[in-house]
Formats: sequence, C-alpha cells, structure tokens
Amino acid sequence: MKTIIRGGQVVSMDPAVGDLPAGDVLIEDGVIVDVSPHVDAPDAEVIDASDRIVMPGFVDNHRHTWQTAFRGIGSDWTFPEWAVAMHGTVKPRYAPEDVRIGTLVGRLEALSSGVTTMLDWFHCTLSPAHADAAIEGLRASAGRSVFCYGAGWGTTDPVDAEIRRVRAALADDDARVGLAWGLRGVEDTSVETVAAELAVAEELGLRTSLHIASDGSRPIAELAEHDLLRDTTTYVHVTGVDDDELRMIAEAGGSVSISPDVELKMGFGLPMTGRMAAAGLKPTLSVDDVPSVAGDLFSAMRTALAVQRGIDGTQSSRSVLEAVTIDAAASMGLDQRIGSLTPGKRADIVLLRADDITMAPVTDPVASVVSSAHPGIVDTVLVDGIVVKKDGELVGVDVRALIAQLTASRDRVAAASGVPLDGTWQPAATA
Repeated sequence: MKTIIRGGQVVSMDPAVGDLPAGDVLIEDGVIVDVSPHVDAPDAEVIDASDRIVMPGFVDNHRHTWQTAFRGIGSDWTFPEWAVAMHGTVKPRYAPEDVRIGTLVGRLEALSSGVTTMLDWFHCTLSPAHADAAIEGLRASAGRSVFCYGAGWGTTDPVDAEIRRVRAALADDDARVGLAWGLRGVEDTSVETVAAELAVAEELGLRTSLHIASDGSRPIAELAEHDLLRDTTTYVHVTGVDDDELRMIAEAGGSVSISPDVELKMGFGLPMTGRMAAAGLKPTLSVDDVPSVAGDLFSAMRTALAVQRGIDGTQSSRSVLEAVTIDAAASMGLDQRIGSLTPGKRADIVLLRADDITMAPVTDPVASVVSSAHPGIVDTVLVDGIVVKKDGELVGVDVRALIAQLTASRDRVAAASGVPLDGTWQPAATA
C-alpha cells in the first residue's frame, strides 16, 4: 500500500533531509520511502497537506495514564498533596476496569494531540490484574506505546517473577506495545534491590526509567558509586541534583525526562533543561499526569522554552521540538524507527493546520509549532502509515461512550474513597 502526503510544509527533524517549504512524503507499507520537494507516485493514495505542517509524531516518554479519570482535580496541589490524593486515597479503590478505561482514554487523548509514541509509567500496581488491564487499555488504542511497569512501586516486595510474566505476555506482540521497567530508586529501596532489578532488566533486554529528586541527598552519585548508571535508563525530573551528578548521567549515556508544568506547579523547582544541556545531556519533555496539568506536549514545550529563555536564553524552539521528537525517541531506544521523517523509518506522522486562525500566517513552522500550536490544530495523525485521526477526529473511536465510561469510573472511585468532586478536596486533610 502506498500513501503520499502531498504539498505540506515539511519539518523533518532530520538534518540530512532538512525542512521543505513545500514537499511530499511517500509511505509504503508503513515505512517512509521518500521525502522530497516533489515525489512522482501516481499509484499512491493522496493525503492533501496544503496549508498543513507535516512533521514526525510527538514522543512522550513519561506519563501516568491510569489517573486520567481525575483530570484537573489537582491543579492547585503540591507534590505531597498529589501523593496523598492519588496514591494514598483513590488508588486503593481502583479496580482493574478503572485502570483499563483510564489508560485507554489517556492514550487516546495523547494520540489525538499528536503523541504517536508514549511511555506509560504504570504505578497503580495493586495486582497482576491491574497491570494486565493497563496493557489492555494501551492495546485498544492505535498509538505506539511502551508499558513501563513500576512493579512493586512503593514497596520493597520482590517483583522478578511478575516482570518475567509480563515480559512473556508481550514477547510476541507486534511491537506497537513494548515493555520497559519502572525501577524503584535508592530513595525508595536499597542499592542491592536496584542492582538486582537492573540485572534482571538487562537479562530480559528491557530499558528502565527511574524517578529522581533530591533534597540534599546525592542519589545519582550513590548509583554511580555502585556502578548502577546505565545508557538504557531514563532519569525522570532529576530536580535538586548537583551538576556533577548530571555529568555522571551524561558520561554513562543515560537520558533525562523533564515534566516542566508538573515540576513548576507541584513545587519541584525550576525545570533543569539548561543545566542538563550544559552537562552534555539532551533534555526531553513529558506530561507526567493530567490531574495537575494539560495532557499535550504543546503546553510542555511552551513552558520549557519560556522558563529557560527567562533564565539564560539558551533554549531554542528547534531544541525544544527535538526534545519531543528525535531526542525523546532516542531516550526510548527507538530513534532508528521513529522521531524524524527519515526514509526507512516507520511512518508516524502528524499534520497540523497551518491555516487555523491561531497559527496563520506561518512564517517559521518550527517556531509556530512550539509557540502557538495546540491540540485543536492536530488535523491528521498516522501511526505505521495508518491514518488514526482524520479531519480532526479519531478514526473508529466512540469518544462520547468512552467519556461516559471514564466519568462513571471517576464517580465510583471518588464515592468509594469518600472524596468530594466539587473542587473542595484538600488531600492533606483527608490523609
């Protein structure tokens, strides 16, 4: 099957391909085969990209979709309040079906906003059935996903057998849903446990992700002291750590994920994009959780750019766009498959409306995407060359029915947890 995306403003995110004021992208059997000012393909199905920006799909390498039902409820919460609310109060009331519908709607939300690849950092680890429900939710979406299983999160329980069970269940998947391991760090468990889990991850060929924040401790230095820094690990947030620890991550080949809106709103401090870049890292951006912030990467890009330019002016629109495309793909070990419009890569592509009144006229498409774009202009989305959003609507998805299921889930969990849904909930008071 051949498809040609014709006549769009192409932002390839590949220096060898460059950006094209008007160009064509030819796709065959889910693979990009040509990106040029004009491609002759009379037998291809045509997607008209006039007045569209054509670019690789966004990549979010850190999101907790199981919390989607409680969207917006924690907009004014600090991190301790969020932890009390989501993990201490409502999570114990979650049934596997609540996980499934939250994960499915959260993944579709991301897909609708142009996130073709997403790492779902799952820490609603109440039972194996909860994990299976999360995987079911991801599979029911047309997006490319990585299930990052935080097995045993919040405990010191052994999780080797459970990780192996899930690895076996996903081993024969079509690679549209992959597996990573959400590690418990030295702030949550022992160095010996971290070492043992890393050994199993390496045996199973799994990349890992790890939340890091420091209030004066040196968690990265402790990992380095025990030779536990890996080039297959993404370190999330990494707020409060010293510059030499950032260099340790860089020297080990690791990657970092910053959630700028969450970090600012919850009191983590300033996002560390500039310090990370100075240490030799390529910062990537993520949403984190929608009880607190918007579920699209356009918001994250705007915040990251504004904050870093306000600090020292070192960030650029292109570097921010790289952070949610090719650099984020690299952090997940997928940059040879996705992240740029490069011949030979999978056709994960988004078309953004350049003729929308909030965008037009587009002079610099990169700057316009970072500074002006929003989910409402995501016109078309392709994953593996298949159109999963067309004319601004998800293909084959009954959005109203899913929202009804999600709302019912929220109402049930809230009632079982004894929390109000009228904007008066004070999590610290209900702990």
